[in-house]
This record gives sequence, C-alpha cells and structure tokens, in this order.
Amino acid sequence: MNEFTAACVQLRSGKNVADNIELCSDLIRQAAAAGARFIQTPEMTNVLVRSRDELLERITFEDDDPTLLHLGKLAKDLGVWIQIGSLAVRFGDKVANRGFLLSPEGGVAARYSKIHMFDVDLPNGESWRESATYEPGTKTVITDLPWARLGLAICYDVRFPAIFREQARQGVEVLTAPAAFTRQTGEAHWHVLQRARAIENGAYVISAAQGGRHEDGRETYGHSLIVDPWGVVVGELDHDEPGFVTAVIKPEETRKARQRIPAIANERTFSVEIVRQVQEAMN
Repeated sequence: MNEFTAACVQLRSGKNVADNIELCSDLIRQAAAAGARFIQTPEMTNVLVRSRDELLERITFEDDDPTLLHLGKLAKDLGVWIQIGSLAVRFGDKVANRGFLLSPEGGVAARYSKIHMFDVDLPNGESWRESATYEPGTKTVITDLPWARLGLAICYDVRFPAIFREQARQGVEVLTAPAAFTRQTGEAHWHVLQRARAIENGAYVISAAQGGRHEDGRETYGHSLIVDPWGVVVGELDHDEPGFVTAVIKPEETRKARQRIPAIANERTFSVEIVRQVQEAMN
C-alpha cells in the first residue's frame, strides 16, 4: 500500500522569527503524533512583514536561515517529510519567496522559488507589489516522495493553471499550493481554485494557509485544505486560527480519476484564429 497521511499546518506568522518557529514546531509535532508522515506549512512560515526594509532586517540567506535549520532537525527527529510552504530568504539585494521539501534525514530534498508575483490592487483598497521586494523563480519543480510524485507551487501560482497541468503531464499525483491568501480573495476564490486544480488534473491538492490578523496589519483567510482528485474536500480547517488538519492520501485515486476523465490524454494542440469584424461605412 502506498497510502500515507498528510497534514496541513495553519499558522498566523508574525514579525518574530523565533516565536513563529516555536508555534510551527509545536503543531508539526502534534501532526506527527496524529500519524502524519508528510507535513506542510504555509507560505511565509518564518516571518510576515509587509515593510521591505523591516523584512530585510529580519531574514538571512538560505544557508543561515534559522527556520530551515530548525525544521530540518525536526524532520529528522520525527522521521517525517516536511514541506515548508515558503520562507523569505535573502537573494542578492532582493528576497526569494522559496519553498523547501525536507527529508526524514533532515536535508533539503527540493526547493522552489515562487514564479508569479502578487502585484494587484484589490477593491477594498489593498495594494500589493511583491515584485518590488521578491525575485521571481523561473522553473517549476517536481520531486518524488516514497508514496507519490509531488509538485511544488506557492500561493498566487494557483491562479496559473499551466504550472499544474505541466506537473500533471509529468506524472504528479499530489499538487501543492501553500499560501497566505488575503481574506478578501480567499473568501471569494480559495475553495474553487483549489478544487479546480484538483479536478482538471485528477490530482490531490494540499494547501496549508496563513490565517487571521497579523502583526503587520494584513488579514489572511486560513481554511487550509486537502482536496482529492475528484474535487472532494477531504480535510479542512474551517477557520483562520492556528492548528492542523490531516487526511489520508491514496495515490491510486489519481489513477482512477484520470481513467474516468482522461483530460490529460485527450489534450490536443491548437492554433488561434482571430476573426475581426469590419463594419462597412454607411453612406
């Protein structure tokens, strides 16, 4: 049997890295005690700070990042796989929003830098320009767990289906989109986006989330989700408080879903034809 129990750890990361590590570690230990062998944390696990200058004061380069070092040791102590949804780490004169997969030996098995930058102006007046602080990644990342093939993505990436489709074409059975979704966009789109990526690719989607009001004033939606390949929510924290949720992942369900609806196999290439309507002048 290649079934395994996965967990989403939901956080409310603040400005103090040490405090965030403590809460995250406690919830990871609880999830492991509940039987989880794969545990995912949300985007910006180490710190949430909106000010670019303040963020740069609080973070380090990857090799010295205390959250990465601590959770590597914790993965080894617990004998589990930990997917750090992402950390803010220094990258030249900018910042990388980078996720990590840690093996039960404590090492980094894979890393992924968020490709799509959240540069938006929301109707409630919120304005975000991630590209002013973060250096975007340029490649999608796929790796193998002992039980299934895993695809890495982060937050805003979930609105760009091509990433997930390409991962599915490469045999990925478990897609991921750990996030710090704003409350406004989360209330409108969080569930439907997660379920859509699962349904159209016939794959599990695991997405741990940040939730609640943070020290820097932002509000995130929470509602960490695990969705099965048929689009059914099999695990959810139905609130924005810190905690964890588990679900059993059955990779065989991916094969079944792709047999029922062979959308990947049925894909065809196509060209685009634009037909312009010309209005005749009336004389």
